[in-house]
Order: sequence, then C-alpha cells, then structure tokens
Amino acid sequence: MERTKFILDENDMPKQWYNIQADLPEPLPPVLHPGTGKPVTPDDLAPLFPMELIMQEVSTERYIDIPEEVQAIYKTWRPTVLHRAYRLEKALDTPAKIFYKYEGTSQAGSHKPNTAVAQAYYNKKEGIKRMTTETGAGQWGSALSMGCMFFGIELKVYMVSISYHQKPYRRIMMETWGAKCVASPSTDTKAGRDMLAKDPDCPGSLGLAISEAVEDCVGRDDTHYSLGSVLNHVLLHQTINGLETRKLMMEQADAYPDIIVGCIGGGSNYAGMFLPFVKDKIEGRKPDLRIINVEPASCPTLTKGPYAYDFGDVAGLTPLLKMYTLGHDFIPPPVHAGGLRYHGMAPIICHLHRLGLVEARAEHQMGTFEAGIQFARTEGIISAPETNHAIRVTIDEALKCKEEGKSKVILLAHSGHGHVDMAAYEDYLSGKLEDYAYPEDKVKEALAHLPQVPGA
Repeated sequence: MERTKFILDENDMPKQWYNIQADLPEPLPPVLHPGTGKPVTPDDLAPLFPMELIMQEVSTERYIDIPEEVQAIYKTWRPTVLHRAYRLEKALDTPAKIFYKYEGTSQAGSHKPNTAVAQAYYNKKEGIKRMTTETGAGQWGSALSMGCMFFGIELKVYMVSISYHQKPYRRIMMETWGAKCVASPSTDTKAGRDMLAKDPDCPGSLGLAISEAVEDCVGRDDTHYSLGSVLNHVLLHQTINGLETRKLMMEQADAYPDIIVGCIGGGSNYAGMFLPFVKDKIEGRKPDLRIINVEPASCPTLTKGPYAYDFGDVAGLTPLLKMYTLGHDFIPPPVHAGGLRYHGMAPIICHLHRLGLVEARAEHQMGTFEAGIQFARTEGIISAPETNHAIRVTIDEALKCKEEGKSKVILLAHSGHGHVDMAAYEDYLSGKLEDYAYPEDKVKEALAHLPQVPGA
C-alpha cells in the first residue's frame, strides 16, 4: 500500500526561518511614514513592536535563527503532517497527485500560532506586559491568546463584529486562554465610536479592527501591538511550514510540486508555504512552477485592486504600504471567510505578483463550500471556510489535469480546520448561503480616498 502521510521527527524540524528578502529580484518598495511620507525608521515603529521584530521586518539576511524557547513551544504541535489525498484523487478520477500540508493540528486549529508564539516571545523578552491585536474570523485572536498565555502577557482582541457574532466559539477560546475579546467597532476607542456613529449596524472590517487595536496600543506605555498577517516578519515566521513541506516532499515523498495553491487574506498562511519554493523559481531551477493565490470574489484585493500605497487600517494610523488594495475605507460584505476580508495584501505577495512570479484567482463562497464538502467527504477533514477557497482551486486544477491527460503534482496549503465554523456549514447545507457580488461602487468610493504619495 502506498504511503499516505509524511512527517519529520522533532529533531529534524527547521532551526531557522527563511527570509525571501535575501533573494528578491528587486527590493521591496519602502514603507512610508503616514505623517511625513518618508521611509519609516526603526524608532518610528518602536511604540508598536519589539525591536527584534522590527529588525526582522527590514532584514535581508537569508536565514534567521528560531529561538530555543520558541522551538520548544513549536514542538507541542510541530512538525505537521504532509498528506497524499488518495481518496480525493479517486473521487475526481484525476491523474494528478494531490498533497496537502495540514496546519489544523495546532492547539488553536490553524497555522497562526507559528507567528503568535514568536511574537509573544519577543515582546516578553522586551519586558512588555500587555498586547493588543485585531482578528477577523478569530483564528489569529485565538492563536495570539494562546501565545500570550505561554509567556504570561495580557491581551485584548478587537474582533470584526460580523465574525464576533457568527463565530462565538472563537471568542470563548480566547477567553479560555485568558484574553479579553470585544466586537469591532467597539465603544472602547475613538475609531470604533466614530464608525458606530456613522453606521450603528457596521459589520466591521479588519482595517477598522486594526485601527482600534493600534489606537489602544499607542495610548499606553505598557502595551505593544501585534499583527497576524501582512507584515514581513509574520510571513517570515510562517516559513517553518514551507521549509518542513519542502524537506518532506523531496526526501520522503520523492515529489516536487508543479502547482501550489493556498488562500490569501493578508497572505501569511500561503506565503509561509510557497516562499521556500518560489526561491527555486526566482533562481531558474523550477521556472514553470505555478503559485496560485486564492481570494474571495467579494473581497478581490489582488485580482481587482490597484497597486498603490495605502494605509493598513481605516483610521490611517498605520504606516503606508505598497500593495494591491481595495482602499482602506472598504468594508467588505459579511462572507463567512472572515479571515480573508481584508482590503490589502502582504507587500511581499504583491511584489511577487507584480513581478509575475505568482498568480491570483478569486472564488465565490458557494463554490468554495461545495469544494469543502467534497474534501470532507473524501479526506475526512472539515476545513475552515478560508481554506475552502484553496480547496476549490485545487479540485479545479486536478480536474483540468484529467481533461488534459496530464499527471501533475498539486500541493495544497491547508491552513486549518473548521470545527468552530459549523454555523457556516449549516447555512450552506440548509440553502441559506449565497454569493456576494463584487461591490464595485463601494470600492470606487474607497479608492477615491487613497493617500496621495508624491513619486509613488
């Protein structure tokens, strides 16, 4: 019988994270100060982040050591398993070989602890007692709650309102680990109160929740802010997954992907998987490798947004990032994939997309749940609504292999389980779920408020 799963021994786990900035064909555009429009300095970011994370943000060192304290906590769930999806292949009657790296076995049920634990560690090392953050579907909030628990740090989470009400068990997870979670927009910050005055029924957005968390942070000397995606150091920490996967595929599975697929909201999950592979494409060893970023059609940042400098938050408190954006004022429709409802995208992913090294696709939520159900009924895993977007494209690419009679290796970045997202599955199975059209008029309105950056 052919082998169905591949796993590393704890002693073979990566001891370093991989930094793509060492190998980019062109350097990333600079991050700009929101007040002056000039490149930010480490001192500008010091009120928000510990200095070691700031140094990782701008580092061009190829490999960065994973602290032993972080490795010790990683080992409570890592390394994670690489699976061969034989049952899905059989159901699709495809010659494609489908692999998926499953990150749902972490205590928080997703990939997010890979950076949550690291960020909590560096904050603890700098003497920080309290942190603030935002969360969409709650995966990041629950992961950072766990990370802060390990290091004895107080945490306050601003959770996008629609997800706060759709996914109460995520809030309960946070509270179980000791964090405080409030719905965003909240009455706890000026940014939240201003939005509630404008729209009392506002479903919230990641950009707004970021504004609240940043405002809370800068108002206190004992507090730092933490972001679960988008930033360079977050993507760096996630590369432990891609490094594990690369080692497993080449040394145990005797395979190398022709296509890699993952979902993107801010981009950390998928970038963590593909960055150790895109290096091969940059250096010409695998020029035909396809790297497909999948986002919701209701929030099509990479597929329909312009490449421009924009704020990472609604209130304009964050530095300006060069990224594909729908406008920082954009409030996306209340789709169930709350973790993918962000107006911007990781600058690294945007840069690679602009250079033609990765591609993007947008999918409607009905089709993604159909794919998630098929995955559950073949492989047995009930996936997060976010992950279902990547499963949809994985299935479509496998069926394309069937049509063309080609046997390709497809690698799926499976970001986590959907055990606390069952309300979404109930809506789908009962026929209550619907697709949301791309709100072009709202995007045009938001894009009209893009910051004006001379020369950018």
